[in-house]
Amino acid sequence: MGSLLAARLARGGAEVTVAGTWREGLDAIARRGITVEDETGHWSVPVATAPILDAGPADFVLVLVKSARTADVAGHAARALAPGGVIVSLQNGLGNREVLAQAAGPHRVAIAVTTLGATLLGPGRVRGFPGRIVIGTTNPAPVSRLVRAFRAAGIETETTADIDRLVWRKLAVSCSVNPVSALLGVANGALLSSAEGRARVAAAAREAGAVAAAKGIDLQADPAELALDVAARTAGNRSSMLQDLDRGAATEIDALCGAVVAEGAILAVPTPVNAALWREVREREGRPLAVPAGAGVGMTART
Repeated sequence: MGSLLAARLARGGAEVTVAGTWREGLDAIARRGITVEDETGHWSVPVATAPILDAGPADFVLVLVKSARTADVAGHAARALAPGGVIVSLQNGLGNREVLAQAAGPHRVAIAVTTLGATLLGPGRVRGFPGRIVIGTTNPAPVSRLVRAFRAAGIETETTADIDRLVWRKLAVSCSVNPVSALLGVANGALLSSAEGRARVAAAAREAGAVAAAKGIDLQADPAELALDVAARTAGNRSSMLQDLDRGAATEIDALCGAVVAEGAILAVPTPVNAALWREVREREGRPLAVPAGAGVGMTART
């Protein structure tokens, strides 16, 4: 997703620097820019790069790393901010806002939700899928220039004071579509033609919806329908979790199904489907959970 947003913003006229630790990716972007395949065609754009230690100062720092790495980059993100700058998290799952706020201060962090999809094709190459961005804020002024930059990049963007509802709507989708597609080894659209896939997606999403309701968050939709609709609209996309398993990388399962299980345990909401998906994905990663099979709540991770 980072490569896609950087390319779209740069093509829209924004001054963009990609900062990170993936040397191969940074070198490829520095040599030939970012190449994108999306609904508009096949195109490339030059984008500046920097090692993460040399990033900034920037008015906006977009954090797009996997949730497991948020703590690793939070301090770098805070140091890269210009005076008055804002960190914007466009990440999956729960807990990222709190980690970033510890490093930069709660008033300098905004959470955003996107329905854009991206498949990394290689260093500096990405396939993009249409979507929109919503930035959570009670004061739109500090992020108004970023909103204009996203819109200039052709991305529908708005702000809202009700970001928690959107975070949980996306969590319901991500904790169902992502792990089920990853475990079955299929693109999102194939879930719709699989009885097992549809059932697990619907059940996991509804558990997340039940936890959200217990927290007083109204999703204003059937979470199962939300998840199945996203699977249909992103039919050709291989979920980020499937891509992670394919390349032997750690997934975001802890911040997705693991977070649903943890919140459910606090609120006494059963989450057996999310617990099973959490356990199964962790086993595929080679990071099994230190609990017996079938346990539904109170799981702890073996690292």
